[in-house]
Amino acid sequence: MRTGPPGSSGPGGASPGRLRRAARHLGAAHLSGAVLLFTYVVPPAWSLDVYGAAPAGDPSADTPPFVIWAVLLLHCAGFHLLVQIPSGLLGTRLGRGRGGLVAYASALAIAGLLTALASWAVLRPEDAGGFVPWWADFMARGALGLAGYGWVTRGPRKDPAVSSARTVREL
Repeated sequence: MRTGPPGSSGPGGASPGRLRRAARHLGAAHLSGAVLLFTYVVPPAWSLDVYGAAPAGDPSADTPPFVIWAVLLLHCAGFHLLVQIPSGLLGTRLGRGRGGLVAYASALAIAGLLTALASWAVLRPEDAGGFVPWWADFMARGALGLAGYGWVTRGPRKDPAVSSARTVREL
């Protein structure tokens, strides 16, 4: 029994299909963020260099260990918000109806561009030799998270065994 105005199916008049897609993208964003966070179990090389720059008992150490971990968390959150979510959304939009690999490749291409722009803006490197390792580290971590995003947004797939059984019964 519908209680809303005619033509409305969900909150604010949104159709159930649109709500499912939005929920799927929200879940995909959370999964990709969790995967990205878990990639930091293996810390980036630059954080290991900073962490090992001063002996553990040295009171004159410039950076306490908790600050390094806080920077890693902010690094992860910033990358997720600036690169992963936009590239996941645009990649799935551009790859819609073309298959999962095309959507993933589109998302990776967009992520590569956004990563380069964000990294270049923050780091302001003098030469490409110092920039490429940072970019590659970001992209390796982001690619794993985007794989999770693509897996969630591809939608439900029909089981070929069930589909063929239905076809046989219908004949």
